[in-house]
Amino acid sequence: MPKISEERKAERREQILAGARRCFSRHGYEGATVARLEEEIGLSRGAIFNYFGSKEDIFLELAWRDSERLIRLWLDEGWEQTLRSIVEEDPEWLGVYFELTRKARTDPEFSRRHEERTQEQLAPGLIEHVRADQQRGALRDDLPPERLAGFVSLVANGVAFQTAYGEPIRNVDALVELVRSAVEPPTA
Repeated sequence: MPKISEERKAERREQILAGARRCFSRHGYEGATVARLEEEIGLSRGAIFNYFGSKEDIFLELAWRDSERLIRLWLDEGWEQTLRSIVEEDPEWLGVYFELTRKARTDPEFSRRHEERTQEQLAPGLIEHVRADQQRGALRDDLPPERLAGFVSLVANGVAFQTAYGEPIRNVDALVELVRSAVEPPTA
């Protein structure tokens, strides 16, 4: 039996994740049955679960990748671009995040797995970035960096909720200006 190259394995993982994202978007976490995942991805359950241990593992990978993408966007282009990006996200996919929140609230093991990866691998870099922005005068320095990052994250979560609900943010520039007035130092 021929061995599959690492490149082909990576392509197959991406195929699985792309199909699973469509399936979760369309049916939600609970509604994305293994049969629906097979149909959407175009692979058998054996092929799918050869790459991921469970449906939950696939879901967590997608959630983590989105978190990483948004945090990297903040690090590379700033909090403003991150908020603008969330406004442009697929509302159906954003709706799945509310299932993630519910699952994290009601399933301690799921919560631990999600938080462990996010908090240990992503949050520290973001906090250091905010701290550096404070030191160079780009963000107000009278609050801890965790509080500023938390505030922008709270706004981002609200934007995600409103977008997922189907109510688009009508004036993104006004939203950005309001957040800017809260997180940047006052001008003299």
